[in-house]
Amino acid sequence: MTTKKRIPVILDTDIGGDIDDTWALAMMLKCPELDVKMVVSDHGDTVYRAKIIAKLLEVAGRTDVDVGIGVRQPLARKHKRQSEWVMGYNLRRYPGRVHRDGVDAIIRTIMTSKVPVTVICIGPMPNIGEALKREPRIARKARFVGMHGSLNWSHSADHKPIAEYNVASDIRACQQVFTAPWDKTITPLDTCAKVRLTGRKYATVAKSRKPLARAVIANYKVWQKQGGWVKEKDRSSTLFDCVAVHLAYSTRFLRMKRMGVRVTDDGFTVADPKAPKVNCAVAWKDLGGFEDFLVRRLTR
Repeated sequence: MTTKKRIPVILDTDIGGDIDDTWALAMMLKCPELDVKMVVSDHGDTVYRAKIIAKLLEVAGRTDVDVGIGVRQPLARKHKRQSEWVMGYNLRRYPGRVHRDGVDAIIRTIMTSKVPVTVICIGPMPNIGEALKREPRIARKARFVGMHGSLNWSHSADHKPIAEYNVASDIRACQQVFTAPWDKTITPLDTCAKVRLTGRKYATVAKSRKPLARAVIANYKVWQKQGGWVKEKDRSSTLFDCVAVHLAYSTRFLRMKRMGVRVTDDGFTVADPKAPKVNCAVAWKDLGGFEDFLVRRLTR
């Protein structure tokens, strides 16, 4: 399914931890199918994360996009692996709008929109859980697309399903999201944990002179230097979150299955026919094709 109309979207992201959020934000800004209304920082030090968002939006020439600061929580220094890239950056210099209460901004954007808004979530979801608590009606005026869960496979050593990070980091919020009455689509680890760029594909992005691609690679190098878990210089890390961005407007490369999914109290996502239905990307139809598509988007 691909739609020709531009889809209004809000991106909720824990950018600044794993580097894949940075790739996903860059990809989203290169998607003409999406009308990006706002990018909101979520989980941990949301001011630090908002600085990365704002600076990337400036690089992309997209200061028409609002920045939201989400619910702030303690965040260990080891998780601020892109801090060098925003050293000295002040959010007050951002030419666009910065919402100090990102949750309120999410609610207002959804409730005042004349058409349904797609909320793309690529991290733990304290913001979305809080938004549903403050205004449950957002679930009737929006749809949810997320990078969450592990159904039948994971990238662990034995490939058994795990309590995936975005779910396990705030189980209660994820349970709220999965039981809310909105249309839900996810890419679990079964699909998104298989995406990485190597060889020619990675080199094409790494050598690109496009400002946004250059900013992605600059952040990637900073992330690696600050303890990122990929040490090789000729490949990307796993690009989990890019799949969620793609699912906001297309299922072209993926096999989907509509099924009941329940979030357990210990953070697992399990099939349950009695649970609310979720559109799940369970397998790839063309993983290589998606990777080629991602390279073209990032370097256009």
